[in-house]
Amino acid sequence: MLREHGLRATAARLAVLKCLANAEGPLSHSEVCSLLSDRGFDRATVYRNLVDLTDRGILHRDDVGDHVWRFRFVSSSGSRPGSHPYFVCSECGGISLLPEDAVCIPFPERFTSTAHGQLDVRLRGVCNACA
Repeated sequence: MLREHGLRATAARLAVLKCLANAEGPLSHSEVCSLLSDRGFDRATVYRNLVDLTDRGILHRDDVGDHVWRFRFVSSSGSRPGSHPYFVCSECGGISLLPEDAVCIPFPERFTSTAHGQLDVRLRGVCNACA
């Protein structure tokens, strides 16, 4: 996949990609660094790889309103960036990626969609762990 997108398959890049491909939801730079801490990659290397993978369309980055970029793997099944709504816990700040069809509403004609043809949906509440 990396070579198809014009990137070399370095150890750091593969580790970052695998980390996000196996994640249950979007991860911040700090979270990726924590998960890869035993691998010895410095924070700058992890960040550069997150940016490179995002620039090539392998990852998508998003801000869910807290001014922290979070990254997620864009599946090869055609999942478009931004096509999934998020649930954000107002207590712990945890973020969960919801299924694409979790919020099924007709698209109101008076609203303008994102570049991907969909509204950007963020659901906020308290997760089960915090409740």
